[in-house]
Amino acid sequence: MLYWLTELSDGGGIFNLFRYITFRAGAAFFTALIFGFLFGRPLIDYLRKVQKKGQPIRDDGPATHFVKAGTPTMGGLLILSALGVSTLLWARLDNPYIWIVLLVTYSFALIGFADDYAKVTKQNTKGVSGKIRMGIGLVVAALASMAAAWAHPAGLTGELALPFFKDLLIHLGIFFVPFGMLVIVGAANAVNLTDGLDGLAIMPVMIASATLGAISYVVGNLNFTEYLGVHYVPGTGEILVFCAALIGGGLGFLWYNAPPAAVFMGDTGSLALGGALGAIAVCTKHEIVLAIVGGLFVVEALSVIIQVAYFKRTGRRVFLMAPIHHHFEKKGWGEAQIVIRFWIISLVLALIGLATLKVR
Repeated sequence: MLYWLTELSDGGGIFNLFRYITFRAGAAFFTALIFGFLFGRPLIDYLRKVQKKGQPIRDDGPATHFVKAGTPTMGGLLILSALGVSTLLWARLDNPYIWIVLLVTYSFALIGFADDYAKVTKQNTKGVSGKIRMGIGLVVAALASMAAAWAHPAGLTGELALPFFKDLLIHLGIFFVPFGMLVIVGAANAVNLTDGLDGLAIMPVMIASATLGAISYVVGNLNFTEYLGVHYVPGTGEILVFCAALIGGGLGFLWYNAPPAAVFMGDTGSLALGGALGAIAVCTKHEIVLAIVGGLFVVEALSVIIQVAYFKRTGRRVFLMAPIHHHFEKKGWGEAQIVIRFWIISLVLALIGLATLKVR
């Protein structure tokens, strides 16, 4: 919105700064961060008041989790509020990719909110039916994938770009939409499964967001794409503003979510942020790279799939408990130990993901 103040600039002056994506990204970061600090405590107090008993705790979970009873959930509202305000203020609102990512983010936020609301009001861990959540999520992802395919330049529409290969494209055609749906819904649910310990999900999300933001900026800049040999997707550079706002809002949330958490992110936040990462990957043609950058989320999701499939087949378990972070809890790892080590893994994977821009 504030970008349009550049019309008051004649090529100089302070308003000319608004033309630069990097300046607006920095402003978006600080706007979201300050928003989080200002409204975090009032929101937590309100959630604690209306939820009373807070998020219900799984009966079969680690014993250490029962001390968290009464902690309010839906803390993702803080991130999403900061993210939305900051993005609308600093991003170019005539950019289709911004609206695609916002559509996915807040649609999945509504799905997560409905699930959190059902859990809190009924005081059980079931929430909304998984089939309903999946069905609505697939519809949203389909619309976003079709919009992304429409926004992509002619030479990249319906194509799958592969990391490490400069000119290789796989033509998916009409199957690009189902593939995009898989990426977006898969990312949303993978982040949701990762959100099981204080601070565990939000830092890897911010790391992935920073990485995808950098990729978005590079992919949307012709000079960088020619130098690095990556595919040019004009307009995607604006996504950097969204990513910066997400990081600022995420840090504001982490201030209150750091162990011991004063508030949980809930499905409201985890589904929304995971969906956002998937949408960014689809828009920038870096879907495969997302699997590298978000490798921690992939492992968390695979641990659940493997556990369920193996148990149905043999009646036995591969892990002591799934997702895999609970397995390490059962083995005696401390919560802070798991969280920090998983953060380190996320950072290493992000660096590998960034390396794909150069290694071609």
